[in-house]
Amino acid sequence: MQMLIHYTVADYAKFKSAFDADAEDRGNNSLSLLQLWRESGTSAWALFEVHDAKKAREYLSGAAGVFNSQAGVSAADAHALETA
Repeated sequence: MQMLIHYTVADYAKFKSAFDADAEDRGNNSLSLLQLWRESGTSAWALFEVHDAKKAREYLSGAAGVFNSQAGVSAADAHALETA
């Protein structure tokens, strides 16, 4: 399974710095980054490989809140995807 997350951010540079620093925590919670795209100065998309869906969802609904506050994320919209 993969997960596509759209982040709305206040400042992309601040977001990117915090995003890079959070890599180990995401990895420990079953999310492996496949690709990160910058849409604008206030919007980014990340595609992750998900190794344990339950663990990833728990992280996104809990501990990811710390990352979001540090990174200036005002909204994170996650979509779980499977190959059709």
